[in-house]
Amino acid sequence: MDEFGGQTIIFQMKLELIKKLPTEGAIVFVIKEGVSLKTHPFLKFLGEEDKKYIETVTNASGASGISNKFLILPSGRKTLIISVPAKDKFTGRKAILSARRVIVAARSEKLAQIVVLLEDFQARTSPQETATMLGTQLEIANFEFVAYKTAPKEGWNFVEEVGVFSKYSLESLRKALEAGKVVGEEVNAARVLSNTPGGDMTPAGLAEAALQAGKKSGFKVTILDEKEITKLGMGGVLGVSKGSVEKPRFIVIEYLRGKKSEKPVVIVGKGVTFDTGGLNLKPTQAIYEMHMDMSGGAATIHILGALARLNVKKNVIGLVPAVENMPSGSSFRPGDLLKSMSGKTIEVTNTDAEGRVILADALEYAKRYNPRLVVDIATLTGAALVALGQRASAIFSTSAPVERSLRAIGEETGDFVWPLPLWEEYEEDIKGMFGDFANSGKSRWGGAIEGAVFLRQFIRDKEGNDAYPWVHLDIAPRMTSVDGEFLAKGAAAPSVALLTQFLREY
Repeated sequence: MDEFGGQTIIFQMKLELIKKLPTEGAIVFVIKEGVSLKTHPFLKFLGEEDKKYIETVTNASGASGISNKFLILPSGRKTLIISVPAKDKFTGRKAILSARRVIVAARSEKLAQIVVLLEDFQARTSPQETATMLGTQLEIANFEFVAYKTAPKEGWNFVEEVGVFSKYSLESLRKALEAGKVVGEEVNAARVLSNTPGGDMTPAGLAEAALQAGKKSGFKVTILDEKEITKLGMGGVLGVSKGSVEKPRFIVIEYLRGKKSEKPVVIVGKGVTFDTGGLNLKPTQAIYEMHMDMSGGAATIHILGALARLNVKKNVIGLVPAVENMPSGSSFRPGDLLKSMSGKTIEVTNTDAEGRVILADALEYAKRYNPRLVVDIATLTGAALVALGQRASAIFSTSAPVERSLRAIGEETGDFVWPLPLWEEYEEDIKGMFGDFANSGKSRWGGAIEGAVFLRQFIRDKEGNDAYPWVHLDIAPRMTSVDGEFLAKGAAAPSVALLTQFLREY
């Protein structure tokens, strides 16, 4: 359990593979529509009276529709029956939602211990892949941000223990389940950072969180302060932070467990700890959740945390420019010209397009590592939210194979991404009048694409070629959870599971 302000904020349940049904804990039957409950392997562990009771209540005819049923058997054993789609419609996406539904249903019935069958969640995947998915999804469904709430007298209502029963060899699945659980824990840790109010999660606070994560998981963290940022010539970071009393930080995370000859992957996370929009102030309805505008930075920290805990033998660098964007007498203004670390100038046409301005410096800083791939993660544009709704992040990439791989892994992890173009024709829209590039487009249209195209200008070398393969993830659509996905309200921590799995394979 982790502590914040003296209160427990993450409850990590016990999750283990088991060979036989324990005498304690509610039994969970996940029944596909059209399949008789009589065929479920768990029935053989029940007494005749319990079996007859279940058959009477359910008519032993299988599940009907998508619903939950809670029973207390004659023996006193508690049971959950979760109805899911028929086998031919039970996709990987449905399996992910079903795993989360089990936890949500268990919590609603105040069940501290449950037992599930791994095979109930298989959907054209191997047992190992299913175990990894279960480990992650059960953990993230058991999360709720309660750090600032008064604890109820009866305590918080979390599932404390899940036993996973399987017909397959346990040893072959144990590591997969444990790895999935680690990823789920790091997703939840990122959600804590994003959910923490901006008054507490300042640039210095985010830097401290990175240092603590490094100590816990085992990676090196270096924090650059305003003086060092100035020395590097990061005019974008300095410009955006000018209006705030909170000074900027530039977080550098180095995880080097691969071969010395292996070029690293660099992950860049947007770390705007609160975004008012600056002098282009956001409207009331858009400003409330802007303490989560550092979700890309939180994800970066805990992707590295997951890789370290899983002892992945790769070289990965994390970069997080951390600022607060506030309106004041010292704020940067529309019309200002900022000189970025690359020497390219940014014409500020909208102070609420600040994320790309600080990322421009971070993408230039990434070049010193001679990376084989750079991925940036940012709650960058409302336009991505308009284009995709709240079910998928937007992905832009200069590498078609990498994009395809991330889309496929998104389906496995529930961290869905969908591509948008990087066509050079859009570059006309971000040309500056008095500077090299404008930080917002010339019209209302295509804002997500214009943001990505702007960032691409800062991955290029002096000859105008891409210096390294690059992916931009606009996670604004997935910043918060939505109804129907069985996750607690608040931050969703997109990209942690996606990029952890991608980097394990890449």
